[in-house]
This record gives sequence, C-alpha cells and structure tokens, in this order.
Amino acid sequence: MKQTHILPTTMMVLAVILAGCGNATPDTNRVASETSAATADHDDHDDHAEEKADHDDHGETDQDDEHDDHAESDGEPDGHDDHSESEGDVVKLTQDAATEAGIETAIVAEGAIAQSLSLPAEIRFDADRVANVSPKVSGVIGKLYASEGDHVARGDTLALIKSRELAGLKAAWLTAETRKALASQALAREEKLFADKITSEADLQAARAEFEAAKADSDAAENELHAAGVSHAALERISTAADGDNANAYLTAPIAGTVVRRTVMLGETVSAGDAGADPLFTLVDDSVVWADIAVYKQDIARIRVGAPVALKTDSGEILAQSTIAFVLPVISETSRTATARVIVDNPDGTLRPGQYVTADLSVGTSEQVLRVPEAAIQLVEDRPSVFVPVEGGYAPRAVMTGTKSGGFVEIRSGLMAGEAVVTDGAFTLKAQLEKDAFGDGHGH
Repeated sequence: MKQTHILPTTMMVLAVILAGCGNATPDTNRVASETSAATADHDDHDDHAEEKADHDDHGETDQDDEHDDHAESDGEPDGHDDHSESEGDVVKLTQDAATEAGIETAIVAEGAIAQSLSLPAEIRFDADRVANVSPKVSGVIGKLYASEGDHVARGDTLALIKSRELAGLKAAWLTAETRKALASQALAREEKLFADKITSEADLQAARAEFEAAKADSDAAENELHAAGVSHAALERISTAADGDNANAYLTAPIAGTVVRRTVMLGETVSAGDAGADPLFTLVDDSVVWADIAVYKQDIARIRVGAPVALKTDSGEILAQSTIAFVLPVISETSRTATARVIVDNPDGTLRPGQYVTADLSVGTSEQVLRVPEAAIQLVEDRPSVFVPVEGGYAPRAVMTGTKSGGFVEIRSGLMAGEAVVTDGAFTLKAQLEKDAFGDGHGH
C-alpha cells in the first residue's frame, strides 16, 4: 500500500517541474494527464477500499447484534417466566372432577379462637352402634352367610340354624290354631241354637269357655314363635311351608355394619339362652365413633361442653373435628384422669377404634378473628398458603397465619371475609400443583 502512493506522487512532481519551465510539450501534457488520471483512479480505489472497510465493519456489527439477539432468544425471556408461573400456579379442574376428588370450599368468616390444650385420646366404638348376635333357638349351624370383615345391612341373613326346637314351636302353634278354629265354630253354633231357644245357657257358656282357652293357647304359641324370631309374615307361611322348612331358623343382622367377630363354624351346635356362651357374631357400625380424651385433674375446670376439638396424628395431620359432648363426672382410680367424650362422624373409616390420637382443644377466653380450618393451610414454596377458586380451577394464595386452636388457624393477612377457600382436598391440590410444576421444569 505504501509503494502504490510513491509512484503517483513522483509523477505529479515531474509534471509540475515541466510546466514551470515552460517547455511543455504534447508528450508532457499527455504525461500530466495520465498522471492525473492515475491519481484519480487511485483516489477512487482508496474510496472504494474505505467503503468496503465501512461495509465490513457494518456487517460485523450487524452480525454481532444479530448473534446477540439470537443468543438472547435462546435463553428464557422475562415474560416467559411470568407466563409459565401464572399457568403453573393454577390447578386445572372442572367442577365434576373437583367433586369426584373430594374438593370442598367454604366462605371465610370470623370465629372464636381461644387458647389451645393438647391431650391424649383413644378412639372407641359408639356403644349404641355395636351388636352381639346370639341364637334365639337351639340347633345346628346349617349354613353361614357372613364372615369377618363383611359389610352387612340391617336384616341381612348371617346364618341358618336347623332347629328341632323351632319345628316343635311351629307345630304347637298350628295345633293351637286348629283348636281355636274348631272352638270358634262350636261357639257360633251354640249361639245360634241359644238364640232359637234350642240349647241351654250352660251349653253356650261351656262353648265360650272352650273358645277362650283355645285362643289363649294359640296366642301363647304365637308369642313363643315371635320370641324365636318368627315374624307375623312368616306365620302365614308356616302351614304351606315345604317339608323340613319349618325347622329353619335364620339369624339376621340387627344393625347395619361390619362383622368384626365370628365365633361359630359350619355344623356346630348352638344353644339359646346360654349366658356363658360367646355371641355367634359381633357387628359394629363405625360411621360414628367416640374419642375419649384423658383430662388431667388440673385441666378439668378448663374443659367446657361444646368446645371445639381437632383430632390429630403424631405428625400433626388433622383426622377429624368435632366438639366436646360431655365430661364424665368421675375420675379414674388408676389413671387419675377424667374422661371428656367427643362424638365424631367417621363416614370413610379414617378413625379406627383402639387408635390413639392427640386432641387439640380450645380452652379459656376466646376472641373473634378471621379463621380457616387447619386443613386449608398448605405449604406452597415454603409459604403458608390456601387454595382459592379461580376460572378453570384453583390457585394457591400466600397468607399470614396466627393462633391455632381447635382445628382452626387465624388468618392475619392474605384473605378477606366472604372469600371462598378450599377446606377439604387442599393437600390433593398441592400434590397436583407440585406434580404439574415438576413436569414443566419449575421448582415449586
């Protein structure tokens, strides 16, 4: 590049010298013209080189900008995070799907929150929902229809007993019924004869006495059959029963529930009225159970009927909520504790008799605060949150919690009275939210 600039400069100096000497010739002029042309060509060449350099610089700049833009597009833009978070933080559920999943909502309102007292409790059967089934007639077990663990309805057949005793009772009733029918006919005849003055009053009185005696025998036989478990409808079928059927005694379930014990086997002989014999079946309806809370002496004065109670596992999971039904007025000599009883609905069998739980009771003076059930509070991204209904599903909302008592939690901020929150099934929604977030690559 340096050598190229030397030649045109030399030629220009030579042309100037020749012109100054006044000896310019056509050849000299031609040389000067060529020199000027060469210089112009060189300048054009330099301009073109500069334009090319500018173009290269511009191209490199555009490429760099384009490369930077492309690099930015490969990463996640700011708006992408916001969009996927808003989508990921909604659990999409239709109303039918929510109902099937057990999702239930309630309106947030103010309620009483008092001091909390935790005491041990044991789940027991409701004594009014337990039935021991024993035979009403003696005989031999001919067939078994239920086993331990079976769910039965009231009136379902549990076992068939072949009973000679029952057959004899039915035969005695049939005999008494026949005698009563004949005595009734004889009385009607004597009454007609007496009206026609053909028979004496003594004969009429004798016929009437015979009928009353026959009727008394029939009624006594019928009562024995009822005591043996034979219904009025079954009495009507006795005279037309197939051979051998009158010896069949059916043991039925007096309540709906679960067979928790069966002590009899096929072909075993059973006796009615044996006080020392075990019941053949034990049925339990555990849809309602008792929670007996052991109350220490120093705490008895703090327990009041109607106080809210939350039954929890050792890990703090709420199993059920109810209120104190009553407090027994005696203190156990062995444990030196009183018993506060809670009657708990148990439709899904979550609570099992014999199970030990912790009873969280509300005691002392209470105040009105905004509250929700403890089951409504879930940790979402390590923050206490509730799920609220939104269009197309349910979304978590962070809240600030306060005092806990009786299965309720005070809400200090994040919710307002009148808003709806999920009270049952919040854990299910949290699990689904975490599952969806994990699938999308987010760390909820």
